[in-house]
Parts: sequence; structure tokens; C-alpha cells
Amino acid sequence: MKALIVRGGWEGHRPVESTELFLPFLSRNGFDVRIEESPAIYADAAVLAETDLIVQCVTMSEITADQVSGLRAAVAAGTGLTGWHGGIADSFRASPDYLQLVGGQFVTHPSKAPEQVVGDESDNFLEHRVTLTELGRFHPITAGLPDVTLTTEQYWVLTDDLCDVLATTTHPAEPWQPWQRPVTSPAVWTRNWGAGRIVVSTPGHSPDVLEDATVRTIIERGMLWATRTP
Repeated sequence: MKALIVRGGWEGHRPVESTELFLPFLSRNGFDVRIEESPAIYADAAVLAETDLIVQCVTMSEITADQVSGLRAAVAAGTGLTGWHGGIADSFRASPDYLQLVGGQFVTHPSKAPEQVVGDESDNFLEHRVTLTELGRFHPITAGLPDVTLTTEQYWVLTDDLCDVLATTTHPAEPWQPWQRPVTSPAVWTRNWGAGRIVVSTPGHSPDVLEDATVRTIIERGMLWATRTP
């Protein structure tokens, strides 16, 4: 099997260090791994036709029309696509075709109370729970796993009902926030696109979050589940 890691974009998500955490897992599971530092490879139809799994870690950045067209065509033909956090759910904001493909877009990560804000990334590190849905309790990616409490960015995501949601997280209605009731966002979802499978996991801001046993298991199982099936 062949896996393609596509990484880059905003360095705050440490795309090199984060993706290299999973190289031993991919190797143990029989993948030959190719690494690219930009989405330019998505325009190479011949490479993507031979790729069984794409692991994307590109936060923000830009993608051209031929690149996103190539990615969509490859997934529709059976290439799996997966990733975590901003590397897949906050990529290529200006491309509606990409957003439709992955099925969800990060919009914010609510912060601490104003009196607790200190002016660095920890302002957005909130303790929150990621809770499996009924579907998630039986799905091969998440079956048997516990709900998990994390202290990191809690993604508020806009999504659609083509997604099969395996886990959610709920943003409370805090006195300093403008929303007036709790808001639940998908935290882990799958998506079928033609013959291809997509898996998105929103936890994964930094390597320490990716090292959490439950988060890492979800991502690794997601890689196997998304991989092209015969």
C-alpha cells in the first residue's frame, strides 16, 4: 500500500513533527510512505491514482483549482483521505470545493474568561470532553474507546449531514460569550465520497495532544479505515 503525507501551512501546528509521529505506525502496517511539503502533488493524477491513503496536515494555506480538482477526483476514485485538527479542518479556507469534500470547517476555538487571558495560545486551551455518539460506540474507528477529557483547543466546526459523526464536543454557554445555549460540534467524523473514505479528527493541536492514547488510536484506526479498499 502507498501512503502520501501532505504537510505544510501554518507552522503553529508543527506539521513536520506531528506527521512524523505516525510514520512508524504506517510502516508497521505495510505502507510505503511519500512525503510532500505542499498540495502541489494533488495535481499529479498519476501519483494519486497509485495512492491508497492521503494523510494531510496543511493548516490554512492555499490550493489551486487543478490541485483541489485532482484531490476530489482521487478520493472519488477510492483514495482515502484523513487528517486532524487544522491540518484538515482548517485548510484552504478560500476553496468551497475543498470544504465540500471534507465536510466541515473550523470557525473558532472559544477562549477562557477575559480575566484569565494572558495573550498566548494557552488562552484557547480549555478543558473539554470529547464524547462518542451512539454510532461511534460501534464504529471500527472508535469502538471500545472511552470518552476523553482534553485541555487544548476545542474546535467549533460548521458541517453538514453527509458526515457520519463518531464523537462530539459541546461548547458551554459562558457568561462572557454571546451564545446563549450550549453548542455541540462534531469532533470526529467520517464521510464517503464516491469510492473513497474520509476521516476527520478535530483534536490534535500539538504533538502532546496527538500522544493522548485515545486521540492517537482514533487517528491511527482512521488511517486504516480510510485506506483504499479492494
